[in-house]
Amino acid sequence: MNDVRLIDELAEQYAARYTSPEDDVLKEINDDTTLNHEHAHMLSGHVQGKFLSFLSIILQPTHVLEIGTFTGYSAICLAEGLLKDGALHTIEIREQDADVARKNIGRSKNATLIHLHVGNACDIIPAIPVEWDLVFIDADKTGYIDYYEMVVPRLSAKGIIIADNVLFHGHVLKEPVAGKNARAIADFNEHVANDPRVEQVMLTVRDGLLLIKKK
Repeated sequence: MNDVRLIDELAEQYAARYTSPEDDVLKEINDDTTLNHEHAHMLSGHVQGKFLSFLSIILQPTHVLEIGTFTGYSAICLAEGLLKDGALHTIEIREQDADVARKNIGRSKNATLIHLHVGNACDIIPAIPVEWDLVFIDADKTGYIDYYEMVVPRLSAKGIIIADNVLFHGHVLKEPVAGKNARAIADFNEHVANDPRVEQVMLTVRDGLLLIKKK
């Protein structure tokens, strides 16, 4: 199944050029992941990372949840606006990626506020008894609806959920939608659209971001 390039490469390069640069730690994580990880395309990257930082800084969250740590880049971005008594909980199921993320997060200025959990998100999320101000879902696509249903009831009044890859390389635009992950994302998008508890906006940033809040 061929991917569809939804964003013109020159436009992406232009956006990156006029987006504030990464700090040294994020730049090194970006470069190292790109060079050494076989799934480097999973990294949030410069422009999307700065968008996550902006939202965090605007929201000034106390409790942040990230489902899918990867190599730690997005966790560092999401921690940018954390209050001094705040905490970011990030969950990674793959031990190898968690080891890399732990080292990367340890180099960030907010390292003491970021707590890395290794294991299944469905087991870990219920064990953290807080209301979430900011949630980033970027894990296995077949789990999106389950993760969503776990966090919506525990969103704070100002809480926002961000779901990544909601365009899934353009596959959700095709009829019929083919492939397990693409179908899971299409189902998730429909699920959110039909949920009377929330309102949402889909952004065509990178591979698509869905921003969701309670009505």
